[in-house]
Amino acid sequence: MRKIIAANWKMNKTRPMAAEFAGQLAMALKEGTPEGRLALVFPPFTDIAAVADAFAGINNLAVGGQNFYPAEKGAFTGEISCAMLRDAGANWLLAGHSERRHVFGETDGLIAQKTAFGLEQGFKVMLCVGETLEERNNNQLNGVLQRQLSSAIQPLANGILSKSPDQIAVAYEPVWAIGTGKVAGPDEIREAHAAARKILSDLLGNSYANSVPLLYGGSVNAKNAGSIIALDNVDGLLVGGASLEAPSFLDILRA
Repeated sequence: MRKIIAANWKMNKTRPMAAEFAGQLAMALKEGTPEGRLALVFPPFTDIAAVADAFAGINNLAVGGQNFYPAEKGAFTGEISCAMLRDAGANWLLAGHSERRHVFGETDGLIAQKTAFGLEQGFKVMLCVGETLEERNNNQLNGVLQRQLSSAIQPLANGILSKSPDQIAVAYEPVWAIGTGKVAGPDEIREAHAAARKILSDLLGNSYANSVPLLYGGSVNAKNAGSIIALDNVDGLLVGGASLEAPSFLDILRA
């Protein structure tokens, strides 16, 4: 299984800044990404085309949309459709990021609807799950992961996921470690990823569940990336602030 190293730029970078970063990354990886690695960038909507243009023709570089609305078109002011994202050059979608859940109030039901719609539209979807500090302190990790994964995955288990087993990835991002400088320890990451894998196995069966990439996200940087990605059941990294500079992201990609 390829290790996915994903950059989530959130609300950062104008088009010239995005083009400069993407050009630096493409130039550095022109001879190929590190073996077994996929570099994936989730830029703001206005930057997707610039990043996709810079990545064109280079293997193992991909572009995604940070958000989308589960309808083909319509009166949804301020939203963006899958068709628009595809036209800009995206082939991945992000769903369920903690900021969408906890800042913008997206429910498990809406995230499930978005996940299904994105897959039906032919995109690969990275589904984010994870607990708050209060939930962890109350020993609710397993319950949170069960709820978040089941709501999104169970309706698809006998449908599109059974037909397209390589279309989804799961990113575990403990909410208390995102942008805080706090990183889950090795035992905490192992525990959460083992729990997520068990839930996926219950939902999808062992053979398929073992093929779903499980990424870790939460204050990942060039110093800790190597030790995190070496852990059992960690198939990649979802990187926030440390992905905003090309040299830093390259160091993480090569960790």
